[in-house]
Amino acid sequence: MSDGKTGHGEEAQVRIPAGGAILEGDLAWPDPAGGLVVFAHGSGSSRHSPRNRAVAQFLRQAGLGTLLFDLLTAAEEREDLRTAGYRFDIPFLAERLVAVTDWLPAAPQVKGLAVGYFGASTGAAAALAAAAARPAVVKAVVSRGGRPDLAGKALAKVRAPTLLIVGGFDHPVIAMNQEALEKLPSEKELVIVPGATHLFEERGTLEEVARLAAGWFRKYLAGK
Repeated sequence: MSDGKTGHGEEAQVRIPAGGAILEGDLAWPDPAGGLVVFAHGSGSSRHSPRNRAVAQFLRQAGLGTLLFDLLTAAEEREDLRTAGYRFDIPFLAERLVAVTDWLPAAPQVKGLAVGYFGASTGAAAALAAAAARPAVVKAVVSRGGRPDLAGKALAKVRAPTLLIVGGFDHPVIAMNQEALEKLPSEKELVIVPGATHLFEERGTLEEVARLAAGWFRKYLAGK
């Protein structure tokens, strides 16, 4: 683990054991931090996703720590590019996220912080399944353009307050999120961002996602 400074706090590159794999991650935190948000990226993406990194930077400015990590090893990513065998394996991805969550107490920089998940695309399903598996640890979940429906039966076990954010032009995904919302027993909200497509590439739409996410996490992780 190597530490350094960012414009909004400190950061460390981390290597996280998950079963027989070692996952690469970027941990960053302001001082003080009002919580820690763990990112679960979507299919075909990584911790280098420019959209997730932009949201993470906004969250740190809002006083929250962030952990972006690769759900797959380099070898698994190469295999997934050929076969797409991992990207829709929600139980496998959720298991990885649970392993990372269980590792967090070993990171002294963020030990004791309330934990939330930010999931994108299929990563949102993994985040919800992992939140159901660790209800005492995960205090909030935010989904960006996610597929929460893929979490299946785990939805009924989620206790963390959950915010689903979908683009107004992302019509099939809106319906999938509405269906998932009905199955969540926890405090929940669905926000549709006008003028946004699936990737929130339109001007100002990703900023709106970040603003909504920061408000949700500050409320449920930091109590603000």
